[in-house]
Amino acid sequence: MIIVDDVHKRYQTDHGPGKWVLQGVSFTIPPKLSVGLIGANGAGKSTLMMTVCGDPRARSGRIVHDGQDITDMPTHGIMRRGIAQAPEGRRIFGRMTVHENLLMGAEITGQPDVPALLEQVFALFPRLKERLTQRGGTLSGGEQQMLAIARALMSRPRLLLLDEPSLGLAPLVVRQIFAAIRELNRRNGLTVLLVEQNAYQALRLAHRGYVLVNGAITMTGTGAELLERPEVRAAYLEGGHA
Repeated sequence: MIIVDDVHKRYQTDHGPGKWVLQGVSFTIPPKLSVGLIGANGAGKSTLMMTVCGDPRARSGRIVHDGQDITDMPTHGIMRRGIAQAPEGRRIFGRMTVHENLLMGAEITGQPDVPALLEQVFALFPRLKERLTQRGGTLSGGEQQMLAIARALMSRPRLLLLDEPSLGLAPLVVRQIFAAIRELNRRNGLTVLLVEQNAYQALRLAHRGYVLVNGAITMTGTGAELLERPEVRAAYLEGGHA
């Protein structure tokens, strides 16, 4: 379980401390459940996810994983505790092949059974097996997103953090990506934190959802409950923007 407790963060600027990006954020991610975090651009979603991974550091507050305070732990130490991230923008290694990218994911935590891990990610994303020797930078956007998720899975995580996995993808590919996430959670018991602007898909998937506005949690409930909230529908599901 992850507990985020009263976390604050602001970035330093050339003119001094900037505005607060996170303002007293508190929430929990129970084991084996999927949690959706939605909000408008600039709400602080990506900063919150990166702060859980240790970069950037929280200005104040605590992040606790399985009873241990990881707030000041280095990112590689956090990864070795079974937490993996597929960041916004994918950030795959474009000059490396698909195979090399996947091996990098396993290397982070020193996974011994790489062939078995490869077969697991190929079962989830068969396209990657077809592209095994192709350079990551030549893949389509959807294939790159599959590779980013697969690379994270190669570390054999217990908690997977996904930042905007549907960004810029065609609707068919978005459905494929979300179907894979659902399978990982339901069949494999993988705990998932999903940061996503596609509120409909995120809340359909999530056991629990949170709405982040200007760096603060303003609403919480099950995914189904939030989908029915009039203010959520107006802001995120009917063409509006919070």
